[in-house]
Amino acid sequence: MSVMIAFSWIGIMLLVGVLLRAFIKPLGNILMPASVIGGIVGVIFMNIPGVATTLGIDSNMCNQIVNFFFIISFISIGLTATPKAAGQTSGDVAKQQFKGSAGMGLLWGALYCFTPVVGYFCIKLFGGLFDMPAEYGILIPFAFCQGPGQSASFGMQIEAAGGLPLASQVAITYSVIGFLFAFLVGVPLAKMGLKKGLASHPEKLSPAVMRGIYKPEEQTEVAGKITTYNGNIDVLAFHLGLVGLVFVLTLYVQKLILMIPNAIVAAFGGMTFFVGYFVALLVQAILKKLNIKQYHDDALQARITGTTTDFLIVGAFMAIQVSAIGKWIIPMLLMCIVVGAFTLLFVLYFGPRLGGNCDFERTLGLWGCLTGTCPSGVALIRVVDPNLKTTAAAEMGSMNAFMSPGTFLVAFYIQACIGAMQFMPTVILMCLVLGIVNIALIKVFGAWKKPTYSLKGSKVVCPDVTDDCEAFEETGTRSQF
Repeated sequence: MSVMIAFSWIGIMLLVGVLLRAFIKPLGNILMPASVIGGIVGVIFMNIPGVATTLGIDSNMCNQIVNFFFIISFISIGLTATPKAAGQTSGDVAKQQFKGSAGMGLLWGALYCFTPVVGYFCIKLFGGLFDMPAEYGILIPFAFCQGPGQSASFGMQIEAAGGLPLASQVAITYSVIGFLFAFLVGVPLAKMGLKKGLASHPEKLSPAVMRGIYKPEEQTEVAGKITTYNGNIDVLAFHLGLVGLVFVLTLYVQKLILMIPNAIVAAFGGMTFFVGYFVALLVQAILKKLNIKQYHDDALQARITGTTTDFLIVGAFMAIQVSAIGKWIIPMLLMCIVVGAFTLLFVLYFGPRLGGNCDFERTLGLWGCLTGTCPSGVALIRVVDPNLKTTAAAEMGSMNAFMSPGTFLVAFYIQACIGAMQFMPTVILMCLVLGIVNIALIKVFGAWKKPTYSLKGSKVVCPDVTDDCEAFEETGTRSQF
């Protein structure tokens, strides 16, 4: 019953977020998602003495729900086929899309390597006065670069291994601060770019987008296709059944992996979401081979991914126990500000140098992804490109292929947090080397050019910039987000 109560209150806070976004104009103006608004209300609600206990809400249960939905979201992503690139009808578009995806993915990987080093030394500097071990700074990439799901998952894994107490609480708090950075910095940056004419396809945001809900006459998009006869099985039940199948298979595959007597393999094997994603890819391949994929709709599957993401974001906020981490809040805030400033400088330098007409849109997407989640990045892109006419939003999906090398260090971060490996200097050297490799690869892939725009002036189009946004738009390709 406690699971259902926690789940229901997370849903209630989501509805509260929708209402506040619809009726409080400033929230709509900064495009704050209902999940973040509801999450902020939820964390206040959960930390009023006696309220959560009276209503039967357990913050630990919220944490477990976050972890569960995180796994489900990755399984759902794995079951969703990657849309064909718009560039299949235009060589220029394919080339630019590849370059944009590679550049953004490798930049993400570089920050995933550099931010734990910055975080570690910040907590070492600021945390001493508050008895906060420097190792808590290593958790920052799980939050800023990955979001609340990974924060909860990796934090719980570290605690279960006898590592840092309250690791999940600290990491989730980092992710909450990251979400606030994403929109409080990202939206003003987007509006500054609009004023300076940096957007490729600027349009005034519609009132519907600002308030976050559509009136009947504005409800033109569909959530997916009906691929099954409802008298037999509801189409949503069919898709959720596939998610359940993958989840159970994941548990068995995970057990096989954990039988391998190696600490690093065990660290990767312990990431249920990681294993689930690859099992889902395998199941998707089997569905195609057996010609069953024709009964599976990717648009509907993407809605399942979006639903789990909304719930896990609110749940992450509600899982925070201020009483548990309150003594460390000052060094945590200081560290997040330093890492946020470092990330922003990184994004503002490399974003204009990716080499394309939509580099400003890419900059916004990258900032959102490096402080929140991929959907946060797409939300910021929509501020300047409401109809997703540029390739930037589509690149946010395909950039995942280039992000993988950076996550190679996850196991070593966890080992350092549980005391099985020295973070300084062993893991720090690995971070710096792999981070520099990511930066070098950006140059190799041709995604480190002369600036295509400047926040101080107008847009500057270099001779080698060949983005073909019109050809991309004609194909009708759109992001799944």
